[in-house]
Parts: sequence; structure tokens; C-alpha cells
Amino acid sequence: MQKRISILALGVGLLASPSFCQEKAAAKPTYADLVAKIKGGDQTVDFRELRFAYADSPNRPDTDAQKKAMMAALNSKKYEDALKNADIVLGADYVDMDAHFAEYIAHRELNQPDESAFHKSVLQGLLDSITHNDDGKSFETAFQVIEVHEEYVLLRFMGLMPSKQSMSEKNGHSYDVLEAVNPKSNEKVTLYFNIDIEQKHLKEALKH
Repeated sequence: MQKRISILALGVGLLASPSFCQEKAAAKPTYADLVAKIKGGDQTVDFRELRFAYADSPNRPDTDAQKKAMMAALNSKKYEDALKNADIVLGADYVDMDAHFAEYIAHRELNQPDESAFHKSVLQGLLDSITHNDDGKSFETAFQVIEVHEEYVLLRFMGLMPSKQSMSEKNGHSYDVLEAVNPKSNEKVTLYFNIDIEQKHLKEALKH
């Protein structure tokens, strides 16, 4: 069953030769290709593929300063400033869910419904790409993330407060195990996240 999180609770060719024709697999779209399609209004883009393509992209600029400024401006209701910084973040990282959330809220408050709806749709697509096939309740059904930050964004949109984090290995895979609490009901929840992608990139970084 598809699990969907609402953001209201808080995106063949043929080779020929003289002797034979051989089918060639279609080239895998790059991160830039997928971003361009989304910006162009293509609603068929696989957001899971987009996230994984970003994780494998060579250029990932540091935008921590802009992210902090973006959230500070959003919380202070300085929506123009929030948008300015969110644009910079998304220019470097189009799968950053916080930036799409900031764009969604800021455009809404500035009475720009089309832009607001667009970023709301992308944010929902990114969230669904994590939760669509898994429920995060076991190692076998762990949510697959590309970085730890996605874990905490997901918790926030699920209305949960993290209380403890640990790392585990099972069957050759790496996992983060997060214990969280629902502040409204005090219900305790344990969620599992597959962090193979992040661990792969960490090991590659340590080689250099």
C-alpha cells in the first residue's frame, strides 16, 4: 500500500552497421536532465531517480549558510529574502525539501499561487519517493535516503520528534535506526533508514 505524507501536516535508439542492427539502451537521464524536465512541467519524472542522480552528481556546493538564512527569513516572515536564499539552495540541490517548503510557503504568502503550487507538488513528490514502497518499520522495509538530513525532514513532516539515533549493519547493508516520539500522543516510534548511498559516498570521500 502506498504511504503518502501530506505536507499540510506541518517534484531507444538503434545502432546500425553494414551487417546488423542492434538495439541500444536509452541513455540514463542525468540529474540536470531530470531537473530541467521538472522545471518544464513534466509530471512523469521519477523523483526517486532524481534524488539518486543528485547523490551521484559530481558537483554538490555547500549552501549551509543560505539554508540557515532561508529558514530564518521564513520564520521572520521576510518572504522575499526567504525566496532569494531558497533559489540559491535549489540551484545547487534541487532535491532539498526544506528549500521547496520555503518556496511553497513564501510564494503562498506573497499571493503567487502558481509558483506555490509548483513547489508544493515537487515537495510532495520528493516525500512520496521515500515512502512510496516502504513503511520504515523494519530493516526489510527501511526508507532509503541519500543523506541523513532526509531522515530528519521526513520525521518533521510525519509530526515526530527524534529522541535517539543509532547505526546498524545487516546483510551487508547500513542503517540508521531512529527512535522518535509523537508529541501529541506521546507514542514512541522506531523507524529504519537504509543509508547505503551516504556510506558509499563517505567511503569514496575518505579515499581522497
